[in-house]
Amino acid sequence: MRNVARTSLVDAAIAELRREIAEGVWPVGTKIPSESRLAESLGMSRLSVREAVRVLAHAGLLHTRQGDGTYVTATDESQVALRRRLDTAAAMDIIDVRRGLDLVAARLAAARRTEDDLTAMRGALARRDAAGRAGDLDGFADADVDFHLLVADAAHNALLRDLYRSMSDALRDSVRDQEQAALEPDPSHEALLRAIEESDAAQAIAVSVAILDQQERDL
Repeated sequence: MRNVARTSLVDAAIAELRREIAEGVWPVGTKIPSESRLAESLGMSRLSVREAVRVLAHAGLLHTRQGDGTYVTATDESQVALRRRLDTAAAMDIIDVRRGLDLVAARLAAARRTEDDLTAMRGALARRDAAGRAGDLDGFADADVDFHLLVADAAHNALLRDLYRSMSDALRDSVRDQEQAALEPDPSHEALLRAIEESDAAQAIAVSVAILDQQERDL
């Protein structure tokens, strides 16, 4: 990390930390260096660094866990704004938006998926099934969302992937809200994987619609 001028130190520290986050030096979910290490690399006081971290935490890019450290939670403020909006969105609104995203993801995934994509999706469904049999709603929700994120990844469209990942927390909450209904045996996700594996875009779209229709009925 380059040294910064000693004018407007807090603003300079904010700009430098924001740049490091945006460029992926510390990916989302990772812990940033300690205040002392950051202060040393920036060539400024720990107090200036502490204030910069506080500002970025308030902006939603960082989150400080007491006694653990500070973690990256987003790479730019637009992600934070969208996530906060999704936190207050009604479940039906989220399903309406997913009707657009899921259908595009299914169609593109059927055309563009790779063997690695298919392997990852099979793994997510295996975790989903195991959690369902064990009655583990949190594990089920995590695996269910992972599967749909992997479908979006298989579309190999960076914008679609980022839009879908920005909704991941809201998607988990929507699955958890279904409670026991979510854990009932359901072959639809396997059918979606099979359609993608067979490069059958029409069937992949049809199954995606059926999945969302069922989720709407379960609300």
